[in-house]
Amino acid sequence: MKTSIFPDSATISRIQVVPAILQVISETTGLRFAAIARVTETRWTALAVLDTLGFGMKVGDELDAHSTLCGEIRRTHQTLVIDKASEDATCLTHPAPRTYGFESYIAVPVFRSEGSFFGTICAFDPLPRSLKGSAIQPMMEAFARLLTIQIESEESAQRTEIALEKEREIAALREKFIAVLGHDLRNPLFAITAGAELLVKRLSDERSRNIAGHILTSGRRATQLVRDVLDFARGRLGDGIPLSILPCPDLGEALQHVASELHRVHPQRQIRLNIADLSSIYCDRERICQLLSNLIANAVQHGDESSPITVSATMEDNLFILGVHNFGPPIAPDVVTQLFEPFSQLPSETPQVGLGLGLYIAKQIALAHGGHMEVRSSAEAGTLFSLYLPVDRVESPALPPANP
Repeated sequence: MKTSIFPDSATISRIQVVPAILQVISETTGLRFAAIARVTETRWTALAVLDTLGFGMKVGDELDAHSTLCGEIRRTHQTLVIDKASEDATCLTHPAPRTYGFESYIAVPVFRSEGSFFGTICAFDPLPRSLKGSAIQPMMEAFARLLTIQIESEESAQRTEIALEKEREIAALREKFIAVLGHDLRNPLFAITAGAELLVKRLSDERSRNIAGHILTSGRRATQLVRDVLDFARGRLGDGIPLSILPCPDLGEALQHVASELHRVHPQRQIRLNIADLSSIYCDRERICQLLSNLIANAVQHGDESSPITVSATMEDNLFILGVHNFGPPIAPDVVTQLFEPFSQLPSETPQVGLGLGLYIAKQIALAHGGHMEVRSSAEAGTLFSLYLPVDRVESPALPPANP
């Protein structure tokens, strides 16, 4: 008797009804050894065993298929029932009864749904039993059909699980690649923008200065795209967007500076500010400014050009609330649910700019701070994107201990 690791045994072990099937067979027939076996041309392998006889067979044990009656069943594809092997013509010349010491025996073939032979459900006992002509054979054949369904269902589930795991690995590798690529692009882009800034300041020729200005604008745009890609990769890899939580007594001035910068880029748009005293807030100032920049850029792109964009920052009911409001076409409810997903774009008749990561990154910044984002949109009231941060989270961070 040889023991091996057979992949089908893992499949059978996951099928919860198998122990019950073997128990019912043993109790109904009185046969004290019952098994489900994978039978190939040369090997008989135990996939599940119920042994109250003390035969000594366990899952994974192998026999020479030619030494078993299951080898005959593989050849004939027929159920075999024996009441007393010593008097049965089928067994007079076969070594199995003498080799394994049984008198009563029953085995039914198990097929796959496409018709190929898989193995058997078999049972035997050293004592003779009255098996022929009883309801035992159709019961075991019904169990064989049930087992076929269960085996293929479990194999399908395992294939799905393996495919899903491979997809996860591919996705993780893809996102790591994006993160590494984005990181490696930052240094050359910094050199480009720094050089372009210097040229804009020093060149006296108008045409050359315009070219340098175009390089500077393109470099800054590429730098922002790389930053978005890096933040996207951090969020998707599970580490989250990194924060540096510090007291921000000048947060209000920083938010005004963000709005002023975007107004210089879009001088035709009116941006109104309503910023309260925010001097007591702890947060990552650069990240909150990045969030506001993304929201204003979104309002510029999708809002009504003739209506103002309103930026508000207040403290209400232990909440820091930062809002960006604009008028324009309302956002449909089914679109709202997808707004903060990566690469999401609002429907627009004009060409879309960017990667569609701005709102996704805004949400990740909010979550990293312990807050959340909300959207309200209607034709009458316009569209309002709001950040909500609990004051107890932003005013009481776990600051690192001071150096002695």
